[in-house]
Amino acid sequence: MKDFAADPAPAHSAAFGPSASGQATFGFASSGQQGWGARSRRRLIIEVLLVLGLSLGQSAVYSILSLLDKMSRAPISQGTSTLNVVRNNREFFDFSYQILDILFALMPVLLVFYLLAEPGKSVFRAMGIDWRHPVKDGLGALALLVVIGVPSLGLYAAGRAMGITTEIIPSALNQYWWTIPVLVLSAIRAGVLEEIILNGYLLGRLEKIGLAPVAAIVLSALLRGSYHLYQGFGPFIGNFLMGLLFGWVYKKYGRVAPLVVAHALVDIAAFTLGPALGFGG
Repeated sequence: MKDFAADPAPAHSAAFGPSASGQATFGFASSGQQGWGARSRRRLIIEVLLVLGLSLGQSAVYSILSLLDKMSRAPISQGTSTLNVVRNNREFFDFSYQILDILFALMPVLLVFYLLAEPGKSVFRAMGIDWRHPVKDGLGALALLVVIGVPSLGLYAAGRAMGITTEIIPSALNQYWWTIPVLVLSAIRAGVLEEIILNGYLLGRLEKIGLAPVAAIVLSALLRGSYHLYQGFGPFIGNFLMGLLFGWVYKKYGRVAPLVVAHALVDIAAFTLGPALGFGG
């Protein structure tokens, strides 16, 4: 759960699917991927760094700095993390800033679509964000919602009790007619941005660079956890585990849609029902 503007500044690969020989691959990158020239691999590394520098990697840097700032002031348990904050004390401008924040946060997703686009192929179909399997995607999203939703509440409570998690305030927005719609859009933004970049884009790119699928999933999960560090170590652990699960599901089924939906639903519940779920209000 992360609002990328709240705290301080904030190719699908078939490596887990059947190989040419009909056997599933789970180890190191295939020989075809390893055959990339050094120059191509270097360009790919630079591309990944640029994409992350414009999105989740930037959030991770600010998140780590924010955690250090909070730890230098007081114990983590005494800190707070507000996910959706007021941008302006005048309603029209606050609403405008909120919408612009959401729209501009999605620009890296459009950049990823552009980078992965190939003539004659649908990048949406390759990532699994089309309408081919609506029932399976819906059931998968609900299953993931159950798996990550309830444990997240328990992990937050445990982290607070252990003193390793800040008090999370899902929303500090003023109550206007547009408050709930904006919170819902903010939650959808988080699901789209994180799952498309971390799973739909990053896993495949890391494998082309030469990482094994397992290593790519672990690295992606570490990134997911790191940009939640401003909330404390509890959310880091929880999001790291979520990243491992989501990465495995994506590599197994090749569809990012259930991940986006499940993530968005979890954040919608947290943003709109925060105090009722045990979060700070």
